[in-house]
Amino acid sequence: MPNKIEIIKGKCTGCGLCIKSCPFGAIMLVDRDEPLGKIKKIAVIDVLKCNFCGACVEACKKYGAIIIEKEQVEDTLKKIYADYKGVWVYAEQRNNEISPVVYELLNEGGVLAEKLKVELSAVFIGHNIEQSAQELIYHGANKVYVIDDILFKDFQDDPYSEILARLVKEEKPEIVLFGASNIGRSFASRVAAKIKAGLTADCTGLDICPDTKNLLQTRPAFGGNIMATILTPQHRPQMSTVRHKVFKKAQRDTSRKGEIVRKKFDLTGIKNRTKFIEFVRDTSARVNLAEADIIVSGGRGLGKPEGFKLIEEFAGVIGGAVGASRAAVDSGWIPYSHQVGQTGRTVAPKIYIACGISGQIQHLVGMVSSDIIVAINRDKEAPMMKIASFALEGDLYEVIPCIINELKSA
Repeated sequence: MPNKIEIIKGKCTGCGLCIKSCPFGAIMLVDRDEPLGKIKKIAVIDVLKCNFCGACVEACKKYGAIIIEKEQVEDTLKKIYADYKGVWVYAEQRNNEISPVVYELLNEGGVLAEKLKVELSAVFIGHNIEQSAQELIYHGANKVYVIDDILFKDFQDDPYSEILARLVKEEKPEIVLFGASNIGRSFASRVAAKIKAGLTADCTGLDICPDTKNLLQTRPAFGGNIMATILTPQHRPQMSTVRHKVFKKAQRDTSRKGEIVRKKFDLTGIKNRTKFIEFVRDTSARVNLAEADIIVSGGRGLGKPEGFKLIEEFAGVIGGAVGASRAAVDSGWIPYSHQVGQTGRTVAPKIYIACGISGQIQHLVGMVSSDIIVAINRDKEAPMMKIASFALEGDLYEVIPCIINELKSA
């Protein structure tokens, strides 16, 4: 039964409450053909604009003049998606080297699969890669789909997205996770478009709704000012790209057993609109924040660009890398390659030391997974001070030199 909405003429008073409640501007008042006593107006609904949200029904609760009948979407979808089972992780590789984010996704994917009581699988696409497939099983995959062909020697959007879309249509997973890397961001959206599924980008949190079993996909929104949880209940599979260093890496267990499934497809019809010429590695970045065990970051609280000389000295003494907040980068005090946060690098070091960083949500989402957080700030009410493992209240230009002196004399 399709959606249906109706105004009951004998109950409508022409009060206009429904007009104010409608977020789509789908209701207006018109003259009645025959006045109902003193009531000369009646509400009319434009069904082409109506989204059947029910706001007008709620607004008209006193009079009960609006009724809405919705198609039983949930029951229909349950039947359509009954065959979709399992959690998949796209196992990104370059030159047969598996990306570190894959092991993080296998860890979190295993948690989701356990909650859904389904298998965790990895999809491995490339050329001469089968010898590396066992690593995915050692890190948690129950099954690995291997697609090995010379066509996939180097990553290119067209063949990779086409072959993954075919595999999804054939095997029907309910969840597919990608790393939010250059590769993952590049072709996950193409796969989603091909299979007409939803895609939530740059997720920092994943969970399963206990009632509906839908995937809860959390990501920063509105410039990082809020954390939004997104659902795609009317499409399968549910697809997400996930930032590196958001989740812990899966532990390697060589005793784990799993199944390697070699998939073959007719590749003659795959169109490739680009030609791979050469891979040029970026050597311009001076730091590799994503892999650092210790990071010392400076923020607006430094007050001046010269403050980073103290941060660099501190990082040098303890063997750490130098990070920064967006405010410091935007002020031109330090290059963008050092930026930590939503629009910079996501990091999860063993120790993260925040110096003069208040801790806005944009920065927190990029480092909150650190094992130990040390905050140095004059404002004890700063968000960073509240989440820190150790909060040092004071002037960083007094605190840091004391720490450096103690370390040098130890």
